[in-house]
Amino acid sequence: MVNFEDFSSLARARRTNLMIDRSRDVEPAVVQQLCELATWAPNHKLTWPWVFAEVRGEARLKLGNACADVMVAQGEPEPRVTKTRGKFARTPVVLVVGSEVGDSELRTVENRDAVAAAVQTLLLGATTLGLATFWSSCPKGANEAVATFCRFPQETAIVAMVYLGWPTDSPKSIDRPPPRIHRIES
Repeated sequence: MVNFEDFSSLARARRTNLMIDRSRDVEPAVVQQLCELATWAPNHKLTWPWVFAEVRGEARLKLGNACADVMVAQGEPEPRVTKTRGKFARTPVVLVVGSEVGDSELRTVENRDAVAAAVQTLLLGATTLGLATFWSSCPKGANEAVATFCRFPQETAIVAMVYLGWPTDSPKSIDRPPPRIHRIES
């Protein structure tokens, strides 16, 4: 059993990090291991809503183009569109994580919560393996294009686009504000 201090150290060691060696591959077996670990996240009603797409090689640029094309249609400024076209090539692997739609509005919300917990579990697992990670959101308006690109079921919500790679440096720790806790006793 892991003690609290070890787990606390792990959670505090996890950093958002894009200082990644672009030329060093992350083996598919490592990605498989992380996705399997993610499925141990809490999941209300056991709907198993998570879906994963491992994007590598030239497909990373195609993913960027799918997002950028939506941005062009929305009238986004050209510098942002250009940046998006190449941004997924910053790491050897981009792991897109989606949440399948539920059988009710409540279940869809609960599914997304479960997938967010799965992503955090995956990020902690990546930290233990020495990987750098960055949890990115799907660009505004691009959810359908990304879900289609990833061959996910229709109406899948993109919860995370996780950059994975081996770190070249480590970002500094950021101080956190104390938690806001409302204690209710009566």
